[in-house]
Order: sequence, then structure tokens, then C-alpha cells
Amino acid sequence: MNGSADDAMVRIGLEIHCQLTALRSKLFCPCPAEYRGKEPNTNVCPVCLGMPGTLPLLNKRAVEYAVMLALALNCSIPERITFYRKNYFYPDLPKNFQITQYNAYEQASVGVGGSIVLDDLEGKRVRIRRLQLEEDPGRLVYEGSIDTSNYALVDYNRAGVALVEIVTEPDFREPGEVRVFLNMLASILEHLGICDTTLEGAVRCDANVSMGDQARVEIKNINSFRDVERAIAFEMTRQRNLISRGIEIRGETRHWDDARRVTVQARAKEEEEDYRYFPEPDIPSIEISRMDVEAIRGSMPELPHARVERFVREYNLQRDTARVLVGEKVLADMLETGLKYYNNARSIANWIVTDLKGYMERYGGSGVSGGGGNGNGNGDGSGSGSGSNSILAKVTARHIAELAMLVDSGRINRTVARQIMQSAISTGILPSEAVKSMNAGMLSDRDELSPIVERVLKEERKAVIDALSNEKALNYLLGKVMRYSKGRADPRLVLDMLRERVTREGK
Repeated sequence: MNGSADDAMVRIGLEIHCQLTALRSKLFCPCPAEYRGKEPNTNVCPVCLGMPGTLPLLNKRAVEYAVMLALALNCSIPERITFYRKNYFYPDLPKNFQITQYNAYEQASVGVGGSIVLDDLEGKRVRIRRLQLEEDPGRLVYEGSIDTSNYALVDYNRAGVALVEIVTEPDFREPGEVRVFLNMLASILEHLGICDTTLEGAVRCDANVSMGDQARVEIKNINSFRDVERAIAFEMTRQRNLISRGIEIRGETRHWDDARRVTVQARAKEEEEDYRYFPEPDIPSIEISRMDVEAIRGSMPELPHARVERFVREYNLQRDTARVLVGEKVLADMLETGLKYYNNARSIANWIVTDLKGYMERYGGSGVSGGGGNGNGNGDGSGSGSGSNSILAKVTARHIAELAMLVDSGRINRTVARQIMQSAISTGILPSEAVKSMNAGMLSDRDELSPIVERVLKEERKAVIDALSNEKALNYLLGKVMRYSKGRADPRLVLDMLRERVTREGK
């Protein structure tokens, strides 16, 4: 062992599995790709169960989607791809092998040698080793936790669903970088329209962590992107403690125990030769011509980086604001839909980023879900966006656009607007209707405001005297007026009235 635990370079690599949820059928059979909510072991057929005599038939659209994602990640696309059998025994694998791809040969994976630049990390570049197309295993359901359960139930509904596996180089040095990368990848998937990242288990991630020249440890059973960050942080601490005590790190697979927030040993780490890869004899190699690749490239929707640049250029948004919006496609779409109701992009964007996103994070979290494992008994992932989804079911682009327009036109102030937004989250009422029903229009008439101003001046004599020499005291008086008017007073008019009265007091 070389060096101390503190000096050892941290190397973190990821294996991300993304279901192609936009497909209607599984990867090699006509069973529906959507298995969620169905009775266990009903979304199956002889092909995905691996019955003798059955033959797989490759889903052409799945190949096109995989190539599309590979291009978005700047990968090279080989002219021929080949499927392999990955042989291992596990209860959730009905055929006792997985049809996947193998990177030992040049013409295997859909994409190789890509990279992605993380603008939020000062342009850090993360290399993509390979991107391959494979079938999802089934799902194991445990009684209690994976480590204490006395038995496991097997559900094959998911078996055979199309997965894209993305393998990165070990380019991450700390857990926070991983979280930024995963969020950016999720945005790419959403903009391509090939994966609904909010679905349970649609995006799952395993992490590989090593210190210096020590062996690599793989962490599975991670149920969200947030837990990926936590699991890596714990594993780094665990390995540093072992190195500081002179204990060698063993190559192994560990599970993330979400309840205890620790990683626990699962099994010794398999090597590539343990899987006895060989070409899948029932699926011929697939030729992908340059013409095919360019046709797919031409059909791709706008990617996040290009959308950020367009928001800055066309809508004059701050770059940071544009990144926040595009980071969650639903928010960027809300901005552009909102422009149909009120043509002020900066105002609408401000309401989305500073107010709506805050409510989404407070009530259930915003952002994508994410989950752990490749299906080998390691969980199905759990989404974190149910609360934010319920908010977006009530608060639409029209709600945000109307709020922005009502505030900008002076009909209501931001305090009242926030009250209306809270009401909309519960009821879905449009701001224009809420203003009528609440009688919440802004008080901009001197005669209506005068009694409130006089009351405050009478009650707050000390603040009036302070305001004679310090104009900041006017803000305190303004706050009292806003309180008595239930937020409806026009603050600019109130300040003018307060200045006039305080000036007269001083004469």
C-alpha cells in the first residue's frame, strides 16, 4: 500500500441503467414495456421467460433510441453492433443469462469513447467509456430489508424491458460531482424524450469507488440520486479508515443500506471472465450505416446545452437562470408555454425559479428519481418527485404567466401573488379568478390608503421620529401598512405618502 489515506486519489466511476420508457414493447418480445402497477408475473411471454424453442426479435426503435443517446453523449457509433450472452445465475434472470453487449471487441457496444461537459463544475469533462443496449432483469421483492429478509419474491414483469447502460470512466473525485452529472444526464434523457426519469426505477445507478492503488468496490441497491451521493461519501470514509489502519481494501460488491446509511458486504466482485460472454447466436450482428446515424442525428430534438444558449440569446435570460430551467425539462417547457399567455420571459422565469421551484422542493422534491442496481436483487429505485408532480398537476404555465402579468401590471403585489400561488397549489384556481374571488386587487387609491397610513403613524410615533433623520425607518412603517392592508397596499404609493407625512411632521 502506498501513501496515507488522506493522500490516496479517489476514483469514482458510474454504471447507469436507463429504461427506454418511450418504447411500447420490450427489447426482444411484444410484451408491453410498461410493467408498473400490473399483477406480478402477468406481463410475460415465452420469449422474455426464456422458454425452450423461443427466439428473440430485436426492437428496432430501441436501437435508434440508444444511438440517439450515444450521439447526445458525443460517442462514436460503430458500423456493426453485436449482442452477447452474459451468463450468471440469479433468481430474477429467467434465462440464466442476460442478452447484453460486450466491450471486449471493437464492434460491440452502441457507443464508445464519448464525453459530457459539466458547466456547473467549471467545464469539468466526464468521459463515457461505452453505452450498450441490454435487457432488464426481473425484480426481487424482500420482506423488510435485503439483509434481514427470510425470503424473496420474484416478479418477472420487468424482465426484458429495454435498458441502456452508460459506463463512465472513473473521472469523479467527490460525491457532489456525481450528483451534478446525474442531474445533467437526466435532463438529456428528458429532452430526447426516450426515458421518463420520474418513473420508479427508470434510471438506476451503481457506483464504483477506489482509493489510490487499492481494489475497486462496487455499490449497488442505491434508491435515488441523493442516495448515490450519500453512499459514495460513506464508502470513501470507510475505505479511508481501513487504509489508515493498514487494512487492505478488498474488491467486492456492497449494498447501500438506506435505513442505516451504510454500505454492507454482499459478495466478492465478479471479473469479466466469470460471466463467460459469447455472441448471442439468435441475433445477427446489426449494421448501422453512416447514413442511418446521420438520419438519427437529424431527428434528434434540441439538447439541454443548445436550449440554454437559445434561452440566453432569444429571451435575454441570465445563464444561471436558463440552466436551472433547462435542468428540469418540465420547467423549461413551462416557460415557453407561458409565453403564449404573457410575453415576458424574464418575469415568468423569475416566478418559476424563485417561487415555484421552491414549492416543488418543499413538497416532495423536484428533479428526477433514480434508483439502484441492475436488477440483481438490488432494488427497483424509488422516485422523489411525487410531491412536485402533484404541484405541477395544479399549477400550470398559465398560472405562472397570469401571476407575472398581474404583478407587472400593478394589479397585485408579490405578497398577494404568493398567497394566490399557495391557493393554486391546493385548488388549481387561476390567478385571474382568485383575484376576483379574494377581492385581492392592489390598493392604489390614496383615499383608501390614507386611514391605514394615519393609523400606523399614530401607533408608531418613535419610528416617525426616527424617520426624520433616517429614511430606512420608513421601511418599518411601510411593513406595518402592508400588514394592516393584508398585503394589498401599493408599496410605492405608500412610501410616497409616508415621506410626505413625515416631512410635514418635521416642519
